[in-house]
Amino acid sequence: MSKSLKKPNEIMVMLVDDHPAFRKGMAALIESEPDLRVVAETGDGSQALEVYRQKKPDVVLMDLRLPGLGGVEAIIAIRKEFPDARVIVLTTFDLDEDIFRAIQSGAKSYLLKDTPEDELAATIRAVHAGREILPGKVAKRLAARRQRADLSQREMEVLQLLTKGRSNKEIAAALFISEDTVKAHLKTLFSKLDVQDRTEAAISAIQHGIIHLE
Repeated sequence: MSKSLKKPNEIMVMLVDDHPAFRKGMAALIESEPDLRVVAETGDGSQALEVYRQKKPDVVLMDLRLPGLGGVEAIIAIRKEFPDARVIVLTTFDLDEDIFRAIQSGAKSYLLKDTPEDELAATIRAVHAGREILPGKVAKRLAARRQRADLSQREMEVLQLLTKGRSNKEIAAALFISEDTVKAHLKTLFSKLDVQDRTEAAISAIQHGIIHLE
């Protein structure tokens, strides 16, 4: 990363990704553009805010899966202190719930890591200029997700346990609620997810990125 002072019209970029080789390649790609410069890097989501404070980049490229703090949480933390922060999610995950959460957190764009170099550079410039950029496929997935009702925190907890194969009795015990309450939550879940049974609910949750299997 260059240590020189910022040049006129230069866009300073920060990379947040836990794969050093990817960061190195991305930094080289970005700095091959005459108006772009990488001024900060971190592989830990929990360090992202502190690095942002120190370097005050113009644009952040943020992965979603990070140690310490997830990408969405890191975006929220940065934008809470710096409301004008401009963040582009750059990830391998294209599930509609991931996209929805990222945009809700304040990300201005959502790109996959196989995005062509010229498109990536153009998106960095556009976001720096104050625009919000969503590729067609991403915008379509986001629109589909916005048509689906949000799940409550309790419904998410029930769904998480359901995808792990827990029975109603086991879910009730884990959440300190009655089996009748579990059944009521499942009925609402099935309606919101537009599914008929537990198996369909688990499949839908994983396919849409509502639940991530670790």
